[in-house]
Amino acid sequence: MQKIIKLIILFIFLFVIGIFYVSLTRDTNYNTSSLINKETPEFKIISFDESNIYTRNDIKKNTFTLINFWASWCAPCKIEHPILMKLSQTKNLVILGINFKDKEIQAKSFLNELGNPYDLLAKDENGKQSVRFGVYGIPESILINKNLMIIKKFVGPLSFEDYNNILKIIE
Repeated sequence: MQKIIKLIILFIFLFVIGIFYVSLTRDTNYNTSSLINKETPEFKIISFDESNIYTRNDIKKNTFTLINFWASWCAPCKIEHPILMKLSQTKNLVILGINFKDKEIQAKSFLNELGNPYDLLAKDENGKQSVRFGVYGIPESILINKNLMIIKKFVGPLSFEDYNNILKIIE
C-alpha cells in the first residue's frame, strides 16, 4: 500500500513539474505576422447606434481603413486616443472603431470627453467578432487597403512612431 502511495505522489510530482516546464518553455509572444498580407476575414458587425450592420463591403470602397478595437475601461486606449484623433484628420484613411465588451453609456462618455475619431463606429458586445481579426486584447488596430488586404497590425496602443508609419503607407 505504501508503494502505491509513493508511486501516486511521484506521478503527481512529475506531472506538476511537466506542467511548469511546458509553461516556462512555451513561446508566449503574441505574433500576428501571419495575418499580414492576408485578406480581411468576412464579418458582420452592428453599428454602435444599432441602425446599420457593417461588412467587408463597407470598407472595400475606402483607399485605406484602420480598424481600431477599443473600450472606455481600457487605460491604454486613452493613451492612444490623441493619435487616433490626429489620424482622423488625414486623407485616404477611414477609421472604423469597434467598441469591445463595453457599456454603451461609458463608451459614449469616453467619446464625448476625448472626441470621436471614428468615421464608422460599431460594437462587439461579446467579443466574438474581434476574434475573427485575431484580437486577444485591446487596444489593437489593423490597417487594411482597398483590396481588403491586411497591411499591418498594431498590438497595444498606437504610438507616434506608428502614426508616422501609417502616414508613410497611406500617402
